[in-house]
Amino acid sequence: MGFIFFALFIILLDQASKLYIQYSMHIGESIPVIEGIFHITYIENPRTSFGLFEYNSSFFAIAAIISVILVILIYKKIIFKKDSFMYIPLTLVLGGAVGNLIDRVRVNGMVIDFIDFRIWPIFNFADSAVVCGMLVLLIHLLFHAPGKEKEDEGEEGERGKWEEEEENIKNIKKYREEKKE
Repeated sequence: MGFIFFALFIILLDQASKLYIQYSMHIGESIPVIEGIFHITYIENPRTSFGLFEYNSSFFAIAAIISVILVILIYKKIIFKKDSFMYIPLTLVLGGAVGNLIDRVRVNGMVIDFIDFRIWPIFNFADSAVVCGMLVLLIHLLFHAPGKEKEDEGEEGERGKWEEEEENIKNIKKYREEKKE
């Protein structure tokens, strides 16, 4: 249940920051925080993911449906029963996706972006949540996948497996002998 509150926090932070920017600045206005390095620049972005890809409404409808299904599956604990860490990156992705989806509905298919580092496309907190969530998910899947700990046990793990196998063979032989008698 905590993941829902975390996702709501991300959505509220994202929407509050966008509403503040929308009502306190004019489109295209830029306020330097660190001159030439970091600015708050208000734009309404018709594109996706840091302004890199064309907006496609059917893609976003499918993404929204998948997000809702994921929420239901996570809430019902159908997925990630054993790896509760997975809730963190998925919650970041979900919160960010819903935050931008709200903008798409509220701002005529556009997203409000305002974080401007001058060397990267202008983005918002929802974009950051999605990217951070995906990075954490990728790192977790690559380096902390289930069963990885057993692989890293080395010789000790191998010895333990052989000893367990030998014990199983002894038990089978013992059972067969008892059955003969």
